[in-house]
Amino acid sequence: MALMPTVTRRRAAAALTAALLLPLAACSSDDTTRDTGGSTASGTAPRAKLTVLAAASLTDAFRTAGAAYEKSHPGTELTFSFAGSQELVAQVTQGSPADVLVTADTKSMDKVRADTGTPAVIAKNRLVIATGEGNPFKVDGLNDLADPSLKVALAAPEVPAGKYSRQILDAQKITVNPVSQEPNVRAVLSKVELGEADAGLVYRTDAESAGDKVDAVEIPDAQNAVAAYPAATLKDSENAEAAAAFVSWLSSPEARKILQDAGFQKP
Repeated sequence: MALMPTVTRRRAAAALTAALLLPLAACSSDDTTRDTGGSTASGTAPRAKLTVLAAASLTDAFRTAGAAYEKSHPGTELTFSFAGSQELVAQVTQGSPADVLVTADTKSMDKVRADTGTPAVIAKNRLVIATGEGNPFKVDGLNDLADPSLKVALAAPEVPAGKYSRQILDAQKITVNPVSQEPNVRAVLSKVELGEADAGLVYRTDAESAGDKVDAVEIPDAQNAVAAYPAATLKDSENAEAAAAFVSWLSSPEARKILQDAGFQKP
C-alpha cells in the first residue's frame, strides 16, 4: 500500500485540528463576551449591570427612561437608587458602589467633583405649590403659605428642593413655619397626598406624577427658581464605558422626550 506523502499528511492533520477547535473557539468567544462586558449584538454599548444614583424627583421619568434604554441596549441592566441629592452625595463619599450619579442641583454634584467625570445638565425643573385635590384651602400663591393656620410641608434645608424653596420664599420676604421638613421632595408630595399637610413646595414634575391626587398652583417665573439636573459617571465605576454610554444617552432626543413628557424642561 502506498504511503501518504508527509506534506499531505500534515495538511490533513491541520485541517482536522482546525475543524475540531472551531466550535470550542466559538464557545470561548461567547463566554468571554458575557464575562468581561463585551459589546452587545448591535455593538451600540458594552454589556453591563449599572447602578444609577438619582434624585428622588427623577423617579417616574427614570423608570420609563431605564426601560427604554434596556430595550435599545440589549445586555445592559439598570438599577436605580432614588433619594435626596444630599443622601446620594453621602453614598458616593462613603464609597458605595455605583456607576452614575444624577443630582437635582449643581452644588450637590460639585461636592463630589473629585469622584466624577465631567457632568452634563440633562434637564431643568421648577417649583409649584402642591395642594390637596380641588385646592380646598384656596391657595393662590406663595403669600398664602405664610398663613399660620395652613399646614405647610417643605423639603429639609440640605435638600435641593428645600434650598430652592427657601430661596424663593426669602426673595419674597415670606416667613413659613413648616409642620415638617422632609428628607426629599417626594416625601413632601406624600404629606400633601395623605392630607398630613395642606400644601407643600414640590417640583412641577412631582405634582404631575401625582395625577388627580393633588392640585398644582403655578408660581410665576419671576418668583420661581430653576433646578438643574447634572449627570456624571463615577470614577470608581467598574463599568466605565457602559456608564459613559448611558450618561451620553441621557442627552439624546429619545431621553429628552421622555423627560419632557414627564414635565421636565430642556437643559
